[in-house]
Amino acid sequence: MNWSFAFAPLVPLWLIAGFAAVVVAFAGIALVRRTRGAVVRLVAGLALAAALANPSLVDEKRTPLSSVAAIVVDRSQSQELGTRAAATEAARKAIEQAIAGQRNVEVREIDVPPARAGAAADGTRLFDALANGLSDVPPDRVAGAVLITDGQVHDVPAPAALGFNAPVHALVTGKADEIDRRLVLERAPRFGLVGTRQTVRLKVEDTAGSQQADARLTVRRDGETVGTETVPVGRSVDIGIDIAHGGQNIFEFEVEPLAGELTEANNTAVAIVDGVRENLRVLLVSGEPHAGERTWRNLLKSDASVDLVHFTILRPPEKQDGTPINELSLIAFPTRELFSTKINEFDLIIFDRYHQRGILPLVYFDNIAEYVRKGGAVLVSEGPPQDPETFTGASLFETPLGSVLPAEPTGRVIEEPFRPGITETGKHHPVTRDLPGSASNPPAWSQWFRMIDANPSSGQTIMNGAEGRPLLILGREGEGRTAALLSDHAWLWARGYEGGGPHVQLLRRLAHWLMKEPELEEEALRLSARGDGLVVERQTLGDKIGTITLTDPAGKTTAVAMKEIEPGLWRADVPASGVGLYLATDGERKALAHVGPPNPRELADVRSTTDVLKPIADATGGTVRRIETGDGKVEMPRVTMLRNAPRYGGDDWIALKTTDASVLDGLVKVPLFAGFLGLAVLLGLMSSTWLREGLRRFSRR
Repeated sequence: MNWSFAFAPLVPLWLIAGFAAVVVAFAGIALVRRTRGAVVRLVAGLALAAALANPSLVDEKRTPLSSVAAIVVDRSQSQELGTRAAATEAARKAIEQAIAGQRNVEVREIDVPPARAGAAADGTRLFDALANGLSDVPPDRVAGAVLITDGQVHDVPAPAALGFNAPVHALVTGKADEIDRRLVLERAPRFGLVGTRQTVRLKVEDTAGSQQADARLTVRRDGETVGTETVPVGRSVDIGIDIAHGGQNIFEFEVEPLAGELTEANNTAVAIVDGVRENLRVLLVSGEPHAGERTWRNLLKSDASVDLVHFTILRPPEKQDGTPINELSLIAFPTRELFSTKINEFDLIIFDRYHQRGILPLVYFDNIAEYVRKGGAVLVSEGPPQDPETFTGASLFETPLGSVLPAEPTGRVIEEPFRPGITETGKHHPVTRDLPGSASNPPAWSQWFRMIDANPSSGQTIMNGAEGRPLLILGREGEGRTAALLSDHAWLWARGYEGGGPHVQLLRRLAHWLMKEPELEEEALRLSARGDGLVVERQTLGDKIGTITLTDPAGKTTAVAMKEIEPGLWRADVPASGVGLYLATDGERKALAHVGPPNPRELADVRSTTDVLKPIADATGGTVRRIETGDGKVEMPRVTMLRNAPRYGGDDWIALKTTDASVLDGLVKVPLFAGFLGLAVLLGLMSSTWLREGLRRFSRR
């Protein structure tokens, strides 16, 4: 029974207080004067004031609530090392059974899984999980928390921010004498210009037990070994890395293992450097002014990543009008500077309706062909000259450049309406796949009216034109690339004739494919991290692909089930099993992707420790103890309950806090001055003030 007083005043409290003050004042005067009956009148007045306050006795009917004890189980990557996983499971079962055996205690188990891709924070975050797991429990019901962990916790709060007043105990897996080597990435660039050399700073740390002064370091870029060197242990060193291509350059630095170390997982550091290209340089040479010349110029000038150098041949050698050369307001075509001295500075050379008229000596076409073989790119946009009779024998295929071009003109010009179409190969090629308007039959774009007939000599025909003849042919020669667009009517799409067509998408993709944009490779394997998973993509011109295998950071391999989502494009979404570097390969190609932070805190130091959790355990009256013995067994403390204590643990025991939380089921209220009993008490007290005086007067009679 829980009896207590409650008041429900019949009049305002200030009025009751005033009345009581008057009663006390008059009673005080009477007492000073030794007036008979003063004490009785004081008691009667105060009783009346108490009656006005309407006091009651209240009995609360309560049901005790169970105390809630949390068991937080650390399942992070470092808990998989050695015998920690087995010790964790044994401790979980034992502590759960011990707490469940206590009277009126509810056990709440909270598992903290390994960090995954897309996680909001890095490291092992046990207290975030504890707060979420107890979010629906009032603080006064929490009996405490038992953490089963290796001690490497990265979100330990201040005791005041814990959210409850109960002990925190830690049962630590692992051993005190563990040794480990780790590779620390101290500084790394986020961006770098393609073709430049950047610097990263590394440090090899041996935490204990090593007498080695030097260690062997291996450097890999995108999975390929690019160098090895010997570095000192315990000192920072600078390592040079070359940015080979645009997009992510994934560098792995791996130091040789230390004998007897706990794990080799943190012997590797990863630096992801985004390669940034300087503006691509394009040389556009127009053989003569024509309607489509500005289409190429506008397209290339609108691309912020392109620096364009454009020359138009306004006065070919055969054009003679008697005007002296020194009086012409024309810029001389710098043939030697462009095609001999500075040719290798260009990423792409475009010949737009250019025909051999003796402007460029044949030796320069040799230079251009060699430039292609060494990695350059040439696009020939064909069209007949203003004087068709000069076309025969004037094609660039008749020059030394013809040895690298993918098509040989027949000399015939086809002049009839036709709608450009995409070949079967083109439906799989990233340059022409899913062009806007290509899904319908015929394609939803305008007609062209002229093209050069040619026979493919190499490469792939991805678009055809009149009579089903090749219209756009792509080729490779040595390390470089070439393309032949056998019509000069792409400008009709740009001008919106009959609704126009996707000239921007087509010509821009074509130019960037020639300049080796990775996203436009026709045979490619890609791996990327998105959200909490991975996306595997395989681009191919074929109808089938080989088996793709994915290797996770732990070395486990799985076959990926790919699905064709577009012609030539296969894709699969794969959940990430944890933080680290993933490798996808089809036996010939491979792709890398890193999930989570490049160098996770979880693997920065994997040694078991009691130091991290000791401050909060001490502040809450809890304990931190190791549970693994030298013979591989688990030694658990006994569990008991305490109501209030400065310490909740000893050498071989831990305690949880017994809480006083309860739920109110009902109230029993007994008014003290209600009904006839209360009235009789008041009347008796009031009448007693005159009882003695009445008896005296009665005795006198």
